[in-house]
Amino acid sequence: MKASVIIANYNNANFIEDCINSLNSQTYKNVEIIFFDDNSKDNSIEIIEKYKNVKVIKNNIQTEFGSFNQMNAFKKGVDESSGDILFFLDSDDFFEKTKIEKVINLFNENQGKMVIFDFPIIIKDKKKFIERRKNYFFQTYWGYIHPTSCISLRKEIVQNIFSSTVNNKFSDIWFDLRILLYTKYLDNYNIINENLTYYRQSDGNVSSKFKKFSKMWWKRRQEAHNYFFDFMERNNLPVKRNLDFYITKTINKFF
Repeated sequence: MKASVIIANYNNANFIEDCINSLNSQTYKNVEIIFFDDNSKDNSIEIIEKYKNVKVIKNNIQTEFGSFNQMNAFKKGVDESSGDILFFLDSDDFFEKTKIEKVINLFNENQGKMVIFDFPIIIKDKKKFIERRKNYFFQTYWGYIHPTSCISLRKEIVQNIFSSTVNNKFSDIWFDLRILLYTKYLDNYNIINENLTYYRQSDGNVSSKFKKFSKMWWKRRQEAHNYFFDFMERNNLPVKRNLDFYITKTINKFF
């Protein structure tokens, strides 16, 4: 099986070499690397073009939520990919050297599973923290959302994941939230109970740009609810609005 790793980058020049080197040193060798740069202002492109085995996609489109449209990056990367199994990686993260091999083996052993999660090693302030969670993220309304870099899936299900981005509808809904709903309600996932992804947390992360309880934070939360209802209806699943939905809807009326 061929693996395609799709990397989303915006102004992460300081971490690109760690990211690419971790892929080039994988024990599994049938790996395609696709690097999507979302209009970076630093020297990201200069660095990535040193790697001749990396396919580079450059984007100059700005969106309402800024120049870090993750879904746009991954969708275009998927369109350019030729692998059977897709891995997604933010450019400030990197893989443990056996990750791709272990994920591919698990997909081979579980033909009916469409998505596989692994666990992160969190890097914050140059310190590493092992995150251990088991059957944790399907216990609440939204659940624990896995870092994007800990998600891998079969290419054949991509159309379902991206189906609501037609005409830019829900185009700014995070990829990891889409995967959470897809796996939670369709029950076709598996978990590697190992920490195989190095995941950086810093003030420069995309998610940190949406300060909790800010106008943008509430707006994106409303979009998440709207996407959830659309997903449930498309898959003929019962829809139940909770208190958070009504609070979010009410607060957005004041903006």
